[in-house]
Amino acid sequence: MQQAAPRPSSETPCSPEPLMRVALGVSYNGQNYSGWQSQLSGNTIQDHLEAALGRFATHPVSTLCAGRTDAGVHGLMQVVHFDTPLRRPPASWVRGTNTFLPPDIAVQWAQPVPSAFHARGSAVARRYAYVLLQSPVRPSVDAGRVGWVFRPLDEAAMRQAAQHLLGEHDFTSFRASACQAKSPVKTLQRIDITRRGASGPPGEAGWTPCYWRFEFEANAFLHHMIRNLMGCLIAIGQGTQAPDWMREVLQARSRDAAAPTFSPDGLYFQGPVYEPAWGLPARTAAYDWLP
Repeated sequence: MQQAAPRPSSETPCSPEPLMRVALGVSYNGQNYSGWQSQLSGNTIQDHLEAALGRFATHPVSTLCAGRTDAGVHGLMQVVHFDTPLRRPPASWVRGTNTFLPPDIAVQWAQPVPSAFHARGSAVARRYAYVLLQSPVRPSVDAGRVGWVFRPLDEAAMRQAAQHLLGEHDFTSFRASACQAKSPVKTLQRIDITRRGASGPPGEAGWTPCYWRFEFEANAFLHHMIRNLMGCLIAIGQGTQAPDWMREVLQARSRDAAAPTFSPDGLYFQGPVYEPAWGLPARTAAYDWLP
């Protein structure tokens, strides 16, 4: 007897959900961590963020960031992206991930982005700030959050020196030996130097303590580049070197020509700059408390 043909099934095999790309803005105090990039110790910003995302999403999450930061360096708006099959409202990604993060790391915003977006590759510039306490007395309540000098700085000399750095240059003299960048040529677009709090009573040395804020914007930065630039600017500000020495260091293209690498304590990654078409936030509330 001939068997009847099987009936067509009304059920179709389940197909996996297409991946959605999500961008996050993350702020952190870097004092207690070994930098951004994941390490075997697990004590990095990336390690803690990915662990928190994994617990919230209930699947492993791998992130890519806009710019890696060193141990002790802070982030006002690090931007990362990751791919996930989950569909969650942006506010849910913020609150849910922050539930599993330590108190000194926080997701500030979340936003779905096209698959063409890349946290590092889509950035057209990056911004850093360095906050420096000038005082005869070391930092206390702001320890770990500011650099420190105990001699007064010459603002005019530092501004003159900074002019030598603007534009496209080979920044080999300010590059760490472990730097993995393919090229030392970068374009430094902006250096701003401002001073706050210079109206109080003189300190032990007879001059008034204050805070300095140095802001840097470039298409990209080399490993330790800001901290090495700060070492040279401070040497010039304290009168150890003349402003034109900065040009000599730049032209030497040798790390040995520059000042020692300055402390990471006062260095803040302000975040990347993206084209407006991506529709991502340009700043977070973390910007507004910084001196």
